[in-house]
Amino acid sequence: MPRAEIVQEPRLASLQLRGHQAALQAFRQAMQGGRLPHAWLITGPPGIGKATFAFRLARILLGGEDELSPAGRRVSAATHADLLVVARGFDEKRQKYRSEIVADDVRPINSFLRRTAAEGGWRVVIVDGAEWMNRSAANAVLKILEEPPPATVLLLTCSAPGRLLPTIRSRCRKLELAPLDAADMSAVLHTQAPEASDTEIQRVMAEAHGAPGRALALLADKGGEIASLVHEVVQGITPLRSYEVAETILRRDYGFSLFFSLLSDTLQMQARQAARQGNPQCVALANAWEATMRKHTETERFNLDKQEALLEAMTIASRE
Repeated sequence: MPRAEIVQEPRLASLQLRGHQAALQAFRQAMQGGRLPHAWLITGPPGIGKATFAFRLARILLGGEDELSPAGRRVSAATHADLLVVARGFDEKRQKYRSEIVADDVRPINSFLRRTAAEGGWRVVIVDGAEWMNRSAANAVLKILEEPPPATVLLLTCSAPGRLLPTIRSRCRKLELAPLDAADMSAVLHTQAPEASDTEIQRVMAEAHGAPGRALALLADKGGEIASLVHEVVQGITPLRSYEVAETILRRDYGFSLFFSLLSDTLQMQARQAARQGNPQCVALANAWEATMRKHTETERFNLDKQEALLEAMTIASRE
């Protein structure tokens, strides 16, 4: 069964790209026109396939679009000499992803770009989860964007572009990925979770809103227990019930991370829907999403009390 944290692993490079044809065509047209922007901001909700898409673009640039070709395999494994991937590091001791991309994580970009392309073509840098860059890391990337070396393309994936420096956003060509349709979702899930039944796949597809990473996380939630609790919370929950829910979540090995992942996704989707409808509630929902995501990050970063974090997040979400 896939790990609950699947939406945050640079793992998705190994998935066959499904959907996103409009974004792919926009990139191809820019490349064929001979005026390829040096930086691209790939956006969309968590689990939509941004990392997968970034690796697909890297394969196109580095001559390995066929992922089974030698070049394609090297790109997918992030071992191609002309590809550098930057992401939040994994803390082996704590068995979780670090809460930020820090300056030390992005520092290798400069030395990478000082080298001549090993295969004489493009040099590609992927920053997966650019919204996690702290100020120092963001400023370091901004300097590169301001004076990009020749034959270099930076691909930034981001679930929350509003958290990026405006100067970073303004220097990137934006590609927003749309949700996958039912056929593509079904194909991805049957490939990545062959042990899941058709009933399970249909259930998570109904809740994933076209985001395959979200669907895989939901499959990790046997019986939909955590997803059901998230639904209960956003509908409104009493303080007494909040304590019961927190205890249930903390009894599950995957509960804490999955709860915050699903709650964040739910609030973000509600905010987007409200904004599309012109509903002023979108501001409060966006603020709630930002506050709960910040609470999760702070709790993981500083090893704070998880029960307190859950209770505070439920209070925030229940008010909106």
